Amino acid sequence: MNGNVGQGGVQPILILPEGTTRSKGKDAQTNNIAAAKVVADTVKTTLGPKGMDKMLVDSLGDITITNDGVTILEEMQIEHPAAKMMVEVAKAQNEAVGDGTTTAVVLAGELLKKAGDLLEQDIHPIMITKGFKLAKLKALEVLEKFGMDVSLKDEKTLEDIANTAMTGKSAERASDYLSKVSVKAVRKIADVSGKNASVDTENIKLEKKHGGSISDTSLIEGILIDKEVVHSAMPKTVKEAKIALIDAALEVKELEGDAKISIDSPEKMQAFLDEEEKMLHKMVDTVVKSGATVLLCQKGIDDVAQHFLAKKGALAARRIKKSDMEKLAMATGANIVSNIDELSAHDLGYAGNVEERRVGTDKMIFVEQCRQPKAVTMLIRGGTEHVVDEVERAIEDAIKDVAAALELGKIVPGGGASEMVVSRAVRKYAGSLSGREQLAVQAFADAIEVIPWVLAENAGLDPIDKMALMRSEHDKGKKTSGLNVFSGKVLDITREGVVEPLKIKLQAIKSATEAAEMILRIDDIIASSGGSEGGVPGGAPPMPSGGMPGMM
Repeated sequence: MNGNVGQGGVQPILILPEGTTRSKGKDAQTNNIAAAKVVADTVKTTLGPKGMDKMLVDSLGDITITNDGVTILEEMQIEHPAAKMMVEVAKAQNEAVGDGTTTAVVLAGELLKKAGDLLEQDIHPIMITKGFKLAKLKALEVLEKFGMDVSLKDEKTLEDIANTAMTGKSAERASDYLSKVSVKAVRKIADVSGKNASVDTENIKLEKKHGGSISDTSLIEGILIDKEVVHSAMPKTVKEAKIALIDAALEVKELEGDAKISIDSPEKMQAFLDEEEKMLHKMVDTVVKSGATVLLCQKGIDDVAQHFLAKKGALAARRIKKSDMEKLAMATGANIVSNIDELSAHDLGYAGNVEERRVGTDKMIFVEQCRQPKAVTMLIRGGTEHVVDEVERAIEDAIKDVAAALELGKIVPGGGASEMVVSRAVRKYAGSLSGREQLAVQAFADAIEVIPWVLAENAGLDPIDKMALMRSEHDKGKKTSGLNVFSGKVLDITREGVVEPLKIKLQAIKSATEAAEMILRIDDIIASSGGSEGGVPGGAPPMPSGGMPGMM
């Protein structure tokens, strides 16, 4: 980049390498806001029960069909730096709660759109970010007071939460059944030792197999292992199983380094093989003496050891994933043993039934009917691979929503009702401020209303009419009035079972506002010669109507 040319033809001062592009001030802000709005507009049509799906095709031709916000944004190959920050919003929301990614991105896009209007009125970005920060704090305070209590005992409410999370996805046609299964899974593994139930969703294993229908999805009170029984002579079913979990190989150790064994006669060879067999026999004897009838091994099992185990009537599987071993320990109560010689009856776990069954075209081992499993499995079925993938995403959302509701012990009405309550409170709060930040707080209140607006729009309803109706109901003090997108009516949405975890709403407001603030504070974009922002030389803003460079 060149500096100013001085008097008398002084050489320009080179500060940055040739080919570096730079956009400053309003240009940079307009560019960033335009890019962020493109991302928000991309996922906007997927919001709500009547949202549409996106088909994403990668460079290898693999297809993903989904309306899950974070999946869409991760699959799209976004290059613009500000647009990448919007993807981070979705990721942050997904990691913190697991759902509400589209809400967070749409809200961030709307906040930036409103901020763009304020920038046009020559309001300084710092004043806008200050106003947004004040409005965010007010919104969080209002939501926390507005939340309704929920606990592990409220099975019907938890099923409503799961149902709301699934509505609008491919799994919706079986959502009543799937929500019951999801809630049952969460209740099985929930830890109720504290004030609110805590749920580690990692302890619910999701195993996918296409074939059958979505309604064939089932909950296994134990762990499903995608492995086969290692030897054909072993039993395929063991009742009242005593399970040994071993993180060691049932094999004779290889020689280390340059060590060699010299065998110069058939007798020595036979003696060597006999000794090897004796060692394997001893390992199997240790397992059998402990009382184990099922052996699940994280490492290998020698062919000879397999034969001995089969003769003893034990069922065995090998090369089981570490994550599965940990879940098996939680489900069966077994200890994972690293040294076979130390295996004892105290280390064994229990399962009412261990059985190899065919699922679709594959054989799998079911470790089920555990006494008090702290890890369970959901076997997800569906007609095609794409359906199974989307059902998995729906169930993940449902499980994480129920877990999020139990974590804070609070829920809020859906259907845009919560956003209307927040918008009214923030708008009223704006009236108590006197500086320019008042305009930013007002803009925040307007931006929050984008959620009910888009819900109505995506359902094919007139958003202006529905927003007027909702405002009217909320003016009468009916705080739970929301939009039922199926009937098109504005009514008490909690009676319709449309409820969401408070945590999702809190996190969406936090992540959206923080991203908007960060983007607004940028007044200079310097792109090295390796590339330019959004692939647009000189930092010219992308054209939202035509999509954005780097997007599929």
